[in-house]
Amino acid sequence: MTSMVVIGLSIATVVLLLGGIYATMRKGRPPAASVSTLPSHGGAIGSDYDDPRTIQVGDNIETHGRRAGVTGALHMSWQGRQWIEYMLDDGSRRPVWLSVEVRQGLVSTDPPHLEVLLWTIVPTQGMIPAKSMLIMEGVEFFPIERGTAAFRSEGETGRPERGLLDFADYRAADGRLLSFERVQGERWTASYAQPLPPGSITIVSRAA
Repeated sequence: MTSMVVIGLSIATVVLLLGGIYATMRKGRPPAASVSTLPSHGGAIGSDYDDPRTIQVGDNIETHGRRAGVTGALHMSWQGRQWIEYMLDDGSRRPVWLSVEVRQGLVSTDPPHLEVLLWTIVPTQGMIPAKSMLIMEGVEFFPIERGTAAFRSEGETGRPERGLLDFADYRAADGRLLSFERVQGERWTASYAQPLPPGSITIVSRAA
């Protein structure tokens, strides 16, 4: 009887310790730069705004009150991940990209979330992506991810129909994102990213 009581107390102690460790890990996780938890059905994320995953080349969209045409798209894949980068023409004569990706949670119990980022080109002044910290316009950025993704081009993107694209992503202490990209054999380009919250994208008209 005594041995069974001891075993029972030991099991209860282990369960309590594991529960405390799990709660600590979840509390300490950095927040993801997500737009929205994915719905259980297709179509719109919510009843009041459009789903960025349904954007197509030829559509006209509105972001923060500014309209842009979707002139092209890059369908990207890397290590089992897939995402789309849409090229936008907002009349500013500078390249603007919108990336849309379903990201998995950091732990298995987290639901997948939708990450939508608006990218604007910045001058690199001959810089190349370092494997350690780099400084861009006085801000320190630290490496978070790099690799070579395969892409398929649709519409007008200024890229080949198919190819490989090197990338290196960085994050500043305040959460700002910076990414370097190049089609293999070409020069590096750099862009800043702005996360877009739910409801910030409206599909004004569909491609004919």
